[in-house]
Amino acid sequence: MAAEILIVDDNADIRNIINELIVDSGYKTRLAANYNQALTEIDKKLPDVAILDVKLDKGDNDGIELLSHIKSKNKDIPVIIISGHANIEMAVKSLQNGAFEFIEKPFDQNRLLNFVSRAVENYNLKKQNKEYENKLFSSYDLIGESKNIVNINDQIKKISITESRVLINGPSGSGKELIARKIHKSSNREKKPFIVLNGALLDANKYELELFGEEKENGSISYGALEKANNGTLLIDQISDIPLNIQSKILRVLTDQKFKRINGNSDIVVNVRLICSSSKDLKKEIEKGNFREDLLHRINVFEINIEPLSQRISDIPLLIRYFSKKISENYNIKELDIDENNSYILNHNWQGNVRELRNLIERIAILQPETKDKISNIVKESLKNNNFTDQISENDLSVPLKEAREKFEKEYLTIQLKKFNGNISKTANFVGMERTALHRKLKGLGIKEFN
Repeated sequence: MAAEILIVDDNADIRNIINELIVDSGYKTRLAANYNQALTEIDKKLPDVAILDVKLDKGDNDGIELLSHIKSKNKDIPVIIISGHANIEMAVKSLQNGAFEFIEKPFDQNRLLNFVSRAVENYNLKKQNKEYENKLFSSYDLIGESKNIVNINDQIKKISITESRVLINGPSGSGKELIARKIHKSSNREKKPFIVLNGALLDANKYELELFGEEKENGSISYGALEKANNGTLLIDQISDIPLNIQSKILRVLTDQKFKRINGNSDIVVNVRLICSSSKDLKKEIEKGNFREDLLHRINVFEINIEPLSQRISDIPLLIRYFSKKISENYNIKELDIDENNSYILNHNWQGNVRELRNLIERIAILQPETKDKISNIVKESLKNNNFTDQISENDLSVPLKEAREKFEKEYLTIQLKKFNGNISKTANFVGMERTALHRKLKGLGIKEFN
C-alpha cells in the first residue's frame, strides 16, 4: 500500500506543485489549505508523512503548532517543514520540535522528493520494528518449571477471566510486563488496546499529561494513557516512582471512574483494567512516605510476586533452549548449541534477571560462533562485565542484523585485544581465527591495533 502524504500550504500553486510531484512518485496525498483544514485532516486520520508550511492563516508559527500536534499523537511520524521566510532560528525551532527535515522556498524538487522518500522509508522501518518487537514480545511465554513460575502461570489463568486490578512485584528484567501482557491476552479485552506507562521513565512534569491528556487552546486534543487504553488494559510500570500528587489523582480516577484532561472542563469516563507493577517494596515505600497506603489497597486486589532469576536456577536451562530457538527463528539463523550447564551461566548472579539472559543469548546469536568453545568464551567474557545488562538495550532489535553483528564483533574483539595486550597471535588463537583473517577483520571494523 502506497504511503499517504499530507500536504499543508496556504499557497494553492505551491500546494498543487507539491501534490503533482508526490502523486507522480507513486504516493497518495491529502491536501489542506489552512490551519483548521489541516487540524481536521490530522484528527480524522494520521498521515504517514506530513509536509507543513510554517506560516498559514492562524499565526506566524502555526505550522510548528501542527507539528507538535502530530507528534503528540504519534512521535514517529516524519514531518517536513517548508518555509518562504526561513531563518536559522526557525529551522532550529522546527528541528527541536521533532521535524524530520527543514527546507526553504523556493525548493529544489528533487531535494524535496528525496526528503519524502527518506521520510517514508524511516516511518515504515519504525512501524516494522514496532510490529516486530510487539510480535516478538507477545510471542514469548513465561518459561520455567520452578514452583514460582508454575504458580504464576496458574494465577494468570484465574486472574484473566476477572476484571480485578493486579499488582505485579519483582526485580527489573524479571518479566513483569510479560505477565501483564499474558493477563491481557487471556482476558475478554484481548482485542482491545494494551498501553504501558512507565513511571520511572517519565519527566517529572509530564506525569499528568501522559496519564490524562490535554486540551489545547487551538482546540486540538492530546490523549493520555487512560483514554488510549479505553476498553483495554493499562499497565503502570514502576508505579512506585510516580509522585504523590499524581498518586492522589490516580486514586480519584479509581474511585470515581472519571477524570478531566489538563485544561479540560468535561469529565471523561473510561473503562480500563488497571495492572500495576513495581520493583520496589511498596509497603516500605509507604513507611518512607513515598507511596499512599490507600492507593496500594486499591491497586492490590490480586498480587503476583515473581522471584529473581538467581532464586530459580532450575529455569535457566529451559530459558536458554527457549531463547535460542526463538532468536534463531527471528534472525533466520542456525539455532545455537549452548551448554545449558555452563558454570559461568549457572553461577552468575543475574542482576538483570531474564532480560540479561535473553540479551546474552541474542549477543551470541549475532556473533554466530562456530563451536561450543567459542560460545563458552563469549559467555565468560560477557558475564565478567558487570555492565553487560546495559550493553544491549531493548532497541537492539531495531537495527539490521549486519549492523548489530558488526557492533558486537567490534566490542568483543576490542576486549580480547586488550586482554592479550594487543598480541594478534594470542588473540587470534583465543577467538579461533587465522592471524591474517583477524588482521583483515580488525581493519574492516575500524579497530586500531596496539601493542
